[in-house]
Amino acid sequence: MSLYGYALYVQFDLHIEPCPLCIFQRIAVIAMGLFFLAGAMHNPGATGRRIYALLVLVGAAAGVGIAAYHLWVQQQPPDILAGCTPGWNYMVENFPVNKILKMAFTGHADCSEVNWTFLGLAMPFWTLVSFVALGAGAVWAGFRRAR
Repeated sequence: MSLYGYALYVQFDLHIEPCPLCIFQRIAVIAMGLFFLAGAMHNPGATGRRIYALLVLVGAAAGVGIAAYHLWVQQQPPDILAGCTPGWNYMVENFPVNKILKMAFTGHADCSEVNWTFLGLAMPFWTLVSFVALGAGAVWAGFRRAR
């Protein structure tokens, strides 16, 4: 929840618009959050804990992949990039999902801009660290022996 809350803070208070890859990372965060919430509300036994842990891990793995790709895009020279994609709202209103995915993962110029850093590292790096930590924590919590 705090990851998504901070993303909204950056967007609305710092006025940094998210690129399409940032939006997909947010979707992965939301999916993980929903699985964490469902697991907490359900309070399952050992098998259920493992299932919820694996569902969170799937969201984390998707987030790791997107964040790693985003970091790669940010390291590319600008002339190699495919060019700017339309804004997220325009894409959602005017294109089918498969076209949105293709445009988000091939048009890199707007995703290559680094406009936020912490300790000299861009936001996709920190989301990648968060995905790894949350995924590992979910697996640990789901597969450890109950006392």
